[in-house]
Amino acid sequence: MPEHTLKRFDEELERLSATISEMGGLAESQLAQSLIALRDRDTEVAERVIADDARVDALDEAVQEQTVQLLALRQPMAVDLRVILSSIKIAAALERIADYAKNTAKRSIVLSQSNAPASAVTGIERLGRLVRTALKDVLDAFAHGDVAKAHDVWQRDEEIDQVYTGLFRHLLTYMMEDPRTITACTHLLFMAKNIERAGDHVTNIAELVSFRATGHGFDEVRPKGSASLYTTSNAP
Repeated sequence: MPEHTLKRFDEELERLSATISEMGGLAESQLAQSLIALRDRDTEVAERVIADDARVDALDEAVQEQTVQLLALRQPMAVDLRVILSSIKIAAALERIADYAKNTAKRSIVLSQSNAPASAVTGIERLGRLVRTALKDVLDAFAHGDVAKAHDVWQRDEEIDQVYTGLFRHLLTYMMEDPRTITACTHLLFMAKNIERAGDHVTNIAELVSFRATGHGFDEVRPKGSASLYTTSNAP
């Protein structure tokens, strides 16, 4: 294959990684802003999160276009093929994380008109911080090809599940003790599930970071808490 074609291929690979990093930064910001909207009852911030989701979608489309161009340039094998395949999957995971942030922001607008239990809102914030930190760390692992750091993020999924489960039970207790909180707590339950699912996608990205570098994920069974016992819908 001509040297100039190989050079262009390498440049396109770098551009693809840069697009994913940009997409990851936006998804992280979306998640952080959705939590601020909830905490501060700030509908303007929530509306901005909802509007900015289109930027993440556009970057997802750019990743797809770039991968098609890379496949057209040459028939990649081994590491190059793993990079391309994992990039598509990582972008899809980031797009879903941003969607969950958008859904959380939508519900925060509704909650701004109600009296949600303060301790439950604090619980949502704690869960969100755990997921946001994990997302930041897995993006760093992606940028540097750091499999060890990705593995550390992967192991944190159990803690996220445990916090979600505790929050779920806490919200159910509120609803049973005071039926007036049912509507607000139901929204909080959906928000908690959205954030927990975002955490699952972060864990998937960690596995893909390993796949990019080694050709396989992690050998152990993924550590899980009991969050899977509670399957509320993720509908917006």
